[in-house]
Amino acid sequence: MFRLGWRRAAAPQPAIRRQQTTLPACAFALVATHEIAKTGPETALWATPLILLAAMMIAWAAESAQFFVAQGFALAILAWLQTLPEFAVEAVLAWRQQVPLLMANLTGALRLLTGLGWPMIYFTAAFFHRVKHRRPMRSIRLENEHCIEVVGLLVPLLYVIVIWWKATLTIYDAVVLILIYAAYLAVLSRMPAKEHEGIEDLDRIPKAIVKSPPARRNLLIGLLFLGGGGLIYLAAEPFLGSLLAVAGLIGVSEFVFVQWVAPFVSEFPEKVSAFYWAKTVDRAPMALMNMVSSNINQWTLLTAMLPLVFSVSAGRVASIPLDEQQQLELLMTIGQSLVGMIFLVNMELVWWEAIVLFSLWGIQFAFSPVRPGPGLIGTIAANIHHWITIAYLVWFAVELVRTVMHWRNPAAFRLFAHAWRTRVLRRAD
Repeated sequence: MFRLGWRRAAAPQPAIRRQQTTLPACAFALVATHEIAKTGPETALWATPLILLAAMMIAWAAESAQFFVAQGFALAILAWLQTLPEFAVEAVLAWRQQVPLLMANLTGALRLLTGLGWPMIYFTAAFFHRVKHRRPMRSIRLENEHCIEVVGLLVPLLYVIVIWWKATLTIYDAVVLILIYAAYLAVLSRMPAKEHEGIEDLDRIPKAIVKSPPARRNLLIGLLFLGGGGLIYLAAEPFLGSLLAVAGLIGVSEFVFVQWVAPFVSEFPEKVSAFYWAKTVDRAPMALMNMVSSNINQWTLLTAMLPLVFSVSAGRVASIPLDEQQQLELLMTIGQSLVGMIFLVNMELVWWEAIVLFSLWGIQFAFSPVRPGPGLIGTIAANIHHWITIAYLVWFAVELVRTVMHWRNPAAFRLFAHAWRTRVLRRAD
């Protein structure tokens, strides 16, 4: 039976003392202070544009580089590179030992991808399909090779359930999640090459880069990656500090602000790329798989990074404890991803499924800044996350039964089994 995170979580970590560490004395220079650098709200005026610029630079470089590897593998790497700003924000929170905020940002980023990103792709494609063909588009139909991403999303979710159950995130969990992602990339690398996004379909800047002579092209891609990474390094912590200052200024909890505003900014270029692909209609499946790939790398690499940075900051091997609120947030996010995954098992995202994902996300998002209290609105705000979590889990259970009974076509699993036999095992021989 599912527990919704109300049981007592692991005890908070005690304050870090020098004698607790197992690292050599010289390593104490790396031990972090546990507060994000204080900044004023006005810092957001320059830190936020820098984060956006850095993310766009990395996105341009990644979109240009995608032409040199197979599509599925390229989408996985592209999704990871596009979310580097999100990794940087999480790294700052883990380094500063801000456990509630790092879980807020992680769960918010993942729920934005599935609850807003996936439906946005369908609605965008459906709109331009109606404009172009004068008839509705009932679903986004995936290509056969996209079964790797669909099944690849299920695997880390099964392990993250274990993390939620034990209410701690440890270095051992990080090792497992990294291995899961490595296996995912290994399977993708064995898939046949497929046509990428056409060069003429690229935005102006990546198109100019791809069409440049090889030496100049490689230099530009490298400079964009380095420049974007440098800007992220300079702006990530001031950006977070300014968000906390703005949250205090307008009277919204820091948890809510970091959960939604930070990932929206850091993932903005990825959503722009997905929108650009979706409006072509034909490339809507690729846009959706780009989002699914981001879900996978954030459930694996991003989650795995947290205890690693947390331990280095602490100066010892340390686990991240999850209290009841963080467990509930994590379980809601798992439930949403499970529902999204089961929707794609039949290799399509149907119109009503996009509406369900958006509606459930939108309801809990709307009530997130509302403080629990007396009255109808306060009561709803106090319980909405529990109710939405139950809705996700019940819906997943219903769809799982329908899949087992073959009332929902489990095409993704059949296609994955075929790809495993013909591509992975055969090449291994």
